[in-house]
Amino acid sequence: MSATKVLVVDDEHNIVDLVRGYLEREGYDVSAAFDGPSALELASGLKPDLVVLDLMLPGLDGIEVCRRLRQFSDAYVLMLTARAEEVDKIVGLSIGADDYLTKPFSPRELVARVKAMLRRPRLPSDAANGSSETRRLGDIVIDSTRHLVSRRGAPVDLTAREFALLAMLAEEPGRVFTRAQILDRLWDSEFYDDHVVEVHIGNLRRKLEDDPAHPRYVETVRGVGYRAAVLE
Repeated sequence: MSATKVLVVDDEHNIVDLVRGYLEREGYDVSAAFDGPSALELASGLKPDLVVLDLMLPGLDGIEVCRRLRQFSDAYVLMLTARAEEVDKIVGLSIGADDYLTKPFSPRELVARVKAMLRRPRLPSDAANGSSETRRLGDIVIDSTRHLVSRRGAPVDLTAREFALLAMLAEEPGRVFTRAQILDRLWDSEFYDDHVVEVHIGNLRRKLEDDPAHPRYVETVRGVGYRAAVLE
């Protein structure tokens, strides 16, 4: 089997060299870019399995790189930020990043998070427990075989993580999944917290609901977790 491909994007060469060294020792095939435009160009041809992406980049910042990356790639994205403010973490995750690390970080922790993300393949069957059946949630249709979601006949563009979350909830409408259960099943890592689940639920609602503040499809059970509504 070919080595897992990782793209490291940071304008600080010393950080790139440090991260590259640790990841290559783990057997990963590591490439590097030092600005936003070259990162997208390299990712288009390389088709990496995972991208380590700095928030502050010349040319295009990490947020815009992640947005554009999601148009053609389903790679895991681990964002790096020198800012500790929660808003950067929320924005980073809301446009398709899977996790974040705040600088300065431990290279060993970065490696551990990379391994945790890669532990579970980003496959539609992972979210649907191998089932290929089409599920309906009101006027939402979830096609696990083709990894497609439509609402009222119109396609809905979801990231792999959003799709997995929706498919999981839609398996059993009315069943409440705790945040811990969702984390264990879809993220499978001790490094993630409830905040990650909340961000992805928010993303789903913005894409699926007429009024995200008053959701019809994905309901919050306060103090417990989330459930797909039982709809005819």
